[in-house]
Amino acid sequence: MKAAIRSETGLVMADLEIPRPKATEVLVKVRASSLNRADLALVDGKSHGSAGGPGTVLGLEWSGDVVEVGEEVTAYKAGDKIMCSGLGGFAEYAVTDWRRAFPFPTADMDYETAACLSVALRTTHTAIRHTAQLEAGQTVMVLGASSGVGLMSLQVARHFGASLVIGSSTKADRRDRLAEFGADVALDSNDPDWAKKVLELTDGRGVDLLVDFLAGPLINDSMRAVAIGGRIVNIGRMAGESGTFDFDLHSMRRIQYLGMTFRTRTVEDFGVIAERVRKDFWPALARGELRLPIDVRLPLDRVAEACEMMRKNTHFGKIVLTQNA
Repeated sequence: MKAAIRSETGLVMADLEIPRPKATEVLVKVRASSLNRADLALVDGKSHGSAGGPGTVLGLEWSGDVVEVGEEVTAYKAGDKIMCSGLGGFAEYAVTDWRRAFPFPTADMDYETAACLSVALRTTHTAIRHTAQLEAGQTVMVLGASSGVGLMSLQVARHFGASLVIGSSTKADRRDRLAEFGADVALDSNDPDWAKKVLELTDGRGVDLLVDFLAGPLINDSMRAVAIGGRIVNIGRMAGESGTFDFDLHSMRRIQYLGMTFRTRTVEDFGVIAERVRKDFWPALARGELRLPIDVRLPLDRVAEACEMMRKNTHFGKIVLTQNA
């Protein structure tokens, strides 16, 4: 099969043997795969959890048709359409543990749409509902809202009853589109007064929950924008993985600063989370209330070009790699 791998020198296309599923895994004929920012770390030769390095088959998210299942798998069978996360999706075939897969939410969903949903749905549900415990009527800001998971965060906050949803993007054309995905207000996080504007929008109180995709040098302004006793859940660090942290500000505002990742979770964890996601989101997906825009579609053999697009941040929404049926 054709697959995109990390070699000693960078990303290359290679011919590999089709993988075989282990006892709890499913083998999928990949029809479409989507890029996430974490893919770039693997492309650069860094690790993502325990994965990475030369020989790694790239691609953290994909959709396709089940070809074969391991002997312990009862949830899926050959021919089922599923959307998956794991490792190896930038290839003609990929395997993943069955608990990291979802059935298509609707019978008429296409592969490209499905390839964009697994990571965003699982991440936003776990961060916003389970970790940060958003309640109906509370106020939310999504800092760095124009990525795929950011756009889903806006919609999920609205889905769970947020009374005010604020999004941010540094690009004016993207801010203009955030309202399509649930934002009441769009702010520019490059504006030195963005935290003050959040306070103005909330009568001086600050938001109950700030969903943080940026971190780095913005952390102290993020705390200033959060209500006393509020929460910050950190999902991404696009502005930097370290920064100066005002511990006194954190203490004075009694903020819960919450970390969220899937890199340290077990497959059993994924199974529990999958049940929560399907219970809370599948009806909304069937009604078309949760969606992600696909900005770019490229064939699998142009995966290097797709990665450079993501690195340059020229897209809005998702970049998808397609394969012929």
